[in-house]
Amino acid sequence: MPTEPAGLWLRVSLPSQRLELRRGEAVEAVWPVSTGARGADERSGSGGTPRGWHVVRARIGDAAPAGTVFVGRRPTGEIYSPALAAAHPGRDWILSRILWLSGAEPGRNRLGDRDTMRRYIYIHGAPDELPFGVPDSHGCVRMRNVDVIALFERTPVGTPVLIEERP
Repeated sequence: MPTEPAGLWLRVSLPSQRLELRRGEAVEAVWPVSTGARGADERSGSGGTPRGWHVVRARIGDAAPAGTVFVGRRPTGEIYSPALAAAHPGRDWILSRILWLSGAEPGRNRLGDRDTMRRYIYIHGAPDELPFGVPDSHGCVRMRNVDVIALFERTPVGTPVLIEERP
C-alpha cells in the first residue's frame, strides 16, 4: 500500500498523537490517542509503535458493554472500574473493543522479528483516566472507550491503517 487509498482508511500521527478516520483525502473524524511510550519501533520486544502501512486483520468485542476487560483477546467477564484498577495495579488494560493490526510491508512491519500481528499490536480502548495525546502505551494505539467504540462501528476488517511520524 505505497499510496493513500481512495476509500476508507485510518491514519495515526505519532507526533500529533491523533487518529484520523479518512475517506480518500477527506478527514471524517479525529480522536486523541496514546501510542508507545518508547516511541516508534517495529522490532519484537521493543515496546514501540510500528510504523508504516497495516490493515485491520480482526475486530474483537462487537456488542460488548463499554469497559469490557479483555485478556488474550477474550472478555474476562469484568467491567473496568476504579476499584478493579486498584485491585490490579500495573495491569495493561485492554477495554471495550480491539482492532487487531497486521503489517502490510514485509521486512518493515510484517514477518520475522518485525511482525505487527505477532506482536499483538491493537487499536483498543483504555481507562479514560489514562493520558491521551501523549505517548504512554506499550506499543498499541490506545483510545478512550467511547472513541474506540465509535471507530469500531465504522471500521471493517481489511481497512488500511497508516502509522507515521508526520503531524
